[in-house]
Amino acid sequence: MRAYRPDGPAILFLCLGNICRSPLAEAAARVAFANAGISATLDSAGTGDWHVGRPPDRRAQAEARRRGTDISDLRGRQLAAEDFYRFDLILAADANNLREARALAPSDATARLRLMLDLVPGRRGESVTDPYYGADDGFAETWADVSAVAAALVAERSSG
Repeated sequence: MRAYRPDGPAILFLCLGNICRSPLAEAAARVAFANAGISATLDSAGTGDWHVGRPPDRRAQAEARRRGTDISDLRGRQLAAEDFYRFDLILAADANNLREARALAPSDATARLRLMLDLVPGRRGESVTDPYYGADDGFAETWADVSAVAAALVAERSSG
């Protein structure tokens, strides 16, 4: 279930395949924004098209469930030109995703592009942990990273 709401910020989380980092970031943000009572449009996408239409990685789903949220209904999709107008902010998981998004951005795009962890004090320029090729515990590290991003987004919105 994607949380589309017209009366709050519109944020897109971006990674390579849209099956690990970006769906976990979307989930962490949904939880954080809901707990803070802040409406938002939240979504995730990938720069690549390998997993379009597929659910998140089973390990990402398991980590989200451990954190009290279900992402099994999410489906991979690829970053599209309209995303640069539909969203206020596009947050990339790493520098490569950010570079690819900038290359795809229309010249008159309205979305701001940033690295996810640039929002977290002391983490500027860092990449969100990519758990895909590692052990299952990497998904907990990814959740910690994206939860910090979600908390920073909520704090930014709460402070006005």
